Amino acid sequence: TNLVETSNADFPSGDPRMYQLDITLRRGQNLAARDRGGTSDPYVKFKLGGKEVFRSKTIHKNLNPVWEEKACILIDNPREPLYIKVFDYDFGLQDDFIGSAFLDLTSLELNRQTDVTLSLKDSHYPDHDLGSILLSVLLAPREEQREATMLMRKSWKRSSKKNYGVLLNMLSRTGDLWHRIYSPSNCVLMTLFCVSSNQNHVTFQTQSLRLSDLHRKSQLWRGIVSITLIEGRELKAMDANGLSDPYVKFRLGHQKYKSKIMPKTLNPQWREQFDFHLYEERGGIIDITVWDKDAGKRDDFIGRCQVDLSNLSKEHTHKLEMPLEEGEGCLVLLVTLTASAAVTISDLSLNSLEDQKEREEILKRYSLMAMFHNMKDVGFLQVKVIRAEALMAADVTGKDSFSFRDSKYCSKSDPFCVVELNNDRLLTHTVYKNLNPEWNKVFTFNIKDIHSVLEVTVYDEDRDRSADFLGKVAIPLLSIQNGEQKAYVLKNKQLTGPTKGVIYLEIDVIFNAVKASIRTLMPKEQKYIEEENRLSKQLLVRNFIRTKRCIMVLINAAYYISSCFDWDSPPRSLAAFLLFLFVVWNFELYMIPLALLLLLAWNYFLIISGKDNRQHDTVVEDMLEDEEEEDDRDDKDSEKKGFMNRLYAIQEVCVSVQNILDEVASFGERIKNTFNWTVPFLSCLAIVALFVFTLILYFIPLRYIVLVWG
Repeated sequence: TNLVETSNADFPSGDPRMYQLDITLRRGQNLAARDRGGTSDPYVKFKLGGKEVFRSKTIHKNLNPVWEEKACILIDNPREPLYIKVFDYDFGLQDDFIGSAFLDLTSLELNRQTDVTLSLKDSHYPDHDLGSILLSVLLAPREEQREATMLMRKSWKRSSKKNYGVLLNMLSRTGDLWHRIYSPSNCVLMTLFCVSSNQNHVTFQTQSLRLSDLHRKSQLWRGIVSITLIEGRELKAMDANGLSDPYVKFRLGHQKYKSKIMPKTLNPQWREQFDFHLYEERGGIIDITVWDKDAGKRDDFIGRCQVDLSNLSKEHTHKLEMPLEEGEGCLVLLVTLTASAAVTISDLSLNSLEDQKEREEILKRYSLMAMFHNMKDVGFLQVKVIRAEALMAADVTGKDSFSFRDSKYCSKSDPFCVVELNNDRLLTHTVYKNLNPEWNKVFTFNIKDIHSVLEVTVYDEDRDRSADFLGKVAIPLLSIQNGEQKAYVLKNKQLTGPTKGVIYLEIDVIFNAVKASIRTLMPKEQKYIEEENRLSKQLLVRNFIRTKRCIMVLINAAYYISSCFDWDSPPRSLAAFLLFLFVVWNFELYMIPLALLLLLAWNYFLIISGKDNRQHDTVVEDMLEDEEEEDDRDDKDSEKKGFMNRLYAIQEVCVSVQNILDEVASFGERIKNTFNWTVPFLSCLAIVALFVFTLILYFIPLRYIVLVWG
């Protein structure tokens, strides 16, 4: 190792100064071969204090790689060594360890560039020659703390004696407040401590920047890649029974994801959604491998493919059908790239509908004159995600840099927002350590179905595990009032009751009524990101009550007709009898849609006259806790025989019954809401359709209509 020897006196113990380490990773020499072809695919990791602070790119099939990559690392304790680890990248497998070394920072001369050669070692094989790594390093003290100290001194000199006395009184009551602010153990790099007085009111403003925050910002992700693994088609059979048990591995840099295993199928349906952080400005490549699960032996390789993110546009959901290389079949994915706040900060004043010219173009695009142009483009949706208030605290920590004696622990969240419309899914940036975040971001969507529901979900970002759910709102597009900023109460995952917090949104919808009407008659778009159905006692009871309500409407109508036949009210029964004679004697088929048309008109007359007889549905409040089951069980548990198989079969039947009840209740509610003008657009559409059917059946005999159908 070529180092310049210096004394440790340059780095006294308890030194509050900060240092900046500039490293250039030059190259590797004679690295150990870890692949069967006698080569390696090496990359390098730098670790400080047990945390990864830098990762190099991978050089494929080279034992003497040249990187020439630069990194800037902030050092608060130069006595702590920098660890360098070298790995061999294996596609779809666990990477092989090549060797490691450490750099003693106290042996570096300050403010001088030094070339360093580090020999790689492996503690399991201390005598093996694993090669070496060449670096250029420069260690220099940072000046921020000196500037902060001078700024504090100037602020003290400008303070009046009155404020000075108030401050001393305040400090005497808070005890060790100043020690907690300035203590080097808290890793505070820069603190601005200001005191203002307004009628004996003292305000403290502190802005603290931690070392961990700087490390996070030096490796700040540039965007989010949302991936939905939908399905596989015609995969290669790897088992003796002509089937496979496929699962998929994804890899983007050092981030990995493994899907669940789909047993005994060549056309698996996964419907899984996950996110990767994008650290490179130009994008990256997602490596995807498909494997067949084999119990007791090594899994079989089915095929692989890659997604080049640099070819995909941002803020848009792409549906990709990726053929598998070295195998058969293909994978179907949804991929969405969302830029983070580090790259673009959306300004609410720079949106499409604020610009009068762009607004006129959008209105022209969806006017009645353009009704036959691009029938799939029904409308335009703009969503302003402004802010949220009083969110649930998902992170509880006692390590905050500033805390008073009665506030030992601090509850915070790192919230971000997911906006979904069918299969389009966009994300805001994360606001760290805040229960009242402000995003101020504008999203736009093309509407394919006016009956779609806009879903806005708030999550808490966790770097070490999946995001925590904080709340959700679901807003049907037909219920949106344009240009109105509204506060929506966040609800739980099932939307059956409120949770903590509100979110402020401003939504605008512009659509073509003719295109929307035609799209209403077509099948609903399948949503790929829906969660897997699970048995829930609460949801089962709720669907049963909804079905019971629809059935009770029919039962009450039957009771009413029966009372007419029983002559409980002679005047009413007499009128019903005369009506019965008239209808039966003069019946024509067109009278059926005509009767429904009169029912719609009668309910509309009641509404405009103030006699609204609609029953407003209330949420069924069930005090039973959600019986959500964790999905991260071991694969071996799913292969248990006997009683567990029977239990799963019973659960599958119950889920089917639950879904059938949901479909029946939803169908009944659609009919009821159409005729009682709950959704005016649908009611108007029903009037037009019934009027057309009435005319057709009036002028064309039924026998001709049946003949043409035939």
